[in-house]
Amino acid sequence: MPDLKVRVVPPRHGIAWLVQSMALLRAQPGRLLFIAVLLQIMMGLTQVPMVGFLLILSVPALSAGVLQAIRVTAEGGRPAPTLLFSPLLSGSHTGRLLSLGALMFAVGILTASLFLSGSEAVFDPDLLARIERGDLEALSELDQGTLQRLVIAFLIGISVSGTLSYMTIPLIWFHDRKLGAALAGGLRALFANWKPFMVLGLCMAALLVPVVLFAGMLISFAGSTGVLSVILMGLVMILLLAFQLILFATQYCAFGDIFGLESESTPPAGTDDSQLVA
Repeated sequence: MPDLKVRVVPPRHGIAWLVQSMALLRAQPGRLLFIAVLLQIMMGLTQVPMVGFLLILSVPALSAGVLQAIRVTAEGGRPAPTLLFSPLLSGSHTGRLLSLGALMFAVGILTASLFLSGSEAVFDPDLLARIERGDLEALSELDQGTLQRLVIAFLIGISVSGTLSYMTIPLIWFHDRKLGAALAGGLRALFANWKPFMVLGLCMAALLVPVVLFAGMLISFAGSTGVLSVILMGLVMILLLAFQLILFATQYCAFGDIFGLESESTPPAGTDDSQLVA
């Protein structure tokens, strides 16, 4: 296997990745949105005992499935919903992606635990169990300082595990790298290209502001009951899923720019010419 070459790109490429990602999403909005909905349905099952833990470990593989769907779109194909699950059935890739999921889970928990060390309220077993079940009243029993620390710890854990996986997932899936080599190469690429990624982060933050404001406005109009409430909450969900797809698409564009992606000479795998999703 050839050595992993990391391309260092100018800061302006951060803007280019965002522009390219939006062009990709416009090519197949319905199909990609349907795949994002499937992903959210899968993540909604994480509260189920045992099944939930397996789904958490499967997050990198499911993310690779979304990236594969975006690649099919970039190659001019029509991505099938089954692409979301293809990395879970891909032989050697599956083990590497599941191992990455276990590593992300362990690092995220460890990072959050270190940040929350000394906060006895958060580590109350009964309170923690209620929070995990989605009991909002349990959150209200936490004092403001503890709640803020809990939110910050969660964001730090997500940020650390996300940094580890950002380039590692596509390196495993698209370049067939082993986990250790993918981790090292992915982190090296992020640090070498910190300037364009900083520009991308600022652009995404600027994009998030109107998304949050518009979503908040829709939620305030939704009220508590009625058909209009369902429609408006559906629009909020579509808006948030679209933002999530932009994140995946910028990840794909950045990876292709830094590591390269060979164009497929045959029709893209997972292309669906049916009319299931317009």
